[in-house]
Amino acid sequence: MLPLRKMPTAARAGIKILLSDIDDTLTTDGRLTAAAYGAMERLRDAGLLVIPVTGRPAGWCDHMARMWPIDGIVGENGAFYFRYDHDAHIMQRHYAKTTAERAADRTRLDALKAQILAEVPGAGIAGDQAYREADLAIDFCEDIPALPGTAVDRIVAIFEAAGATAKVSSIHVNGWFGSYDKLSMTRILMRNCFNIDIEAERKRIVFAGDSPNDAPMFGFFPHSVGVANVGEFTGQLAAEPTYITQYRSGDGFTELADFLLA
Repeated sequence: MLPLRKMPTAARAGIKILLSDIDDTLTTDGRLTAAAYGAMERLRDAGLLVIPVTGRPAGWCDHMARMWPIDGIVGENGAFYFRYDHDAHIMQRHYAKTTAERAADRTRLDALKAQILAEVPGAGIAGDQAYREADLAIDFCEDIPALPGTAVDRIVAIFEAAGATAKVSSIHVNGWFGSYDKLSMTRILMRNCFNIDIEAERKRIVFAGDSPNDAPMFGFFPHSVGVANVGEFTGQLAAEPTYITQYRSGDGFTELADFLLA
């Protein structure tokens, strides 16, 4: 990973789209700072598309799509995108799976929830689970005492043994049935909403993240950026970001915004 300042000037000038994780990338210690929120607003005012790509739930994403200075949002690690049309007052929603498929998946995920709680002492159900439509989020450090890495690995193993996909963020292990991820739904959102082919336009896009569930995005976008705390996952990332900020979390995101707008 190179220091962010090593991004070539021409590459920086060509960035027109910013995609970003939320937890511990935009937020700091569980809170969205005024500086990070303001950075999103400054980027959008400068003409960039700003789109969070997160593991957070549908209920939260509906709120963010309506009220944050963003152009859309991918949620639950790629289960859907939401985009609010402020002129028409319409929420555009697109899901990777049908309503019936998600209902069937929920039955299977409920069984996994019981198994994980029984087999992994100290594990908890994420506080935002009630607002999720497609996945199961197991808390390993957000609202409970932090679990050791061996416990996180065990949670992942239980999901995978049942045929589910499991991704580790900075706070949760998210599990779902399906092959979608953050990158696949980002591709659909950009095509459907903006007529942008990310394969052709990847050099105009920067992605910011911090944890293993961001690896598909780190690996795909040449101008991927990890905030400094991504270093906590050294050796655990299937793909690393090209660049790294000097500062952690929301301060790192603000650093990236300042760099792009300089």
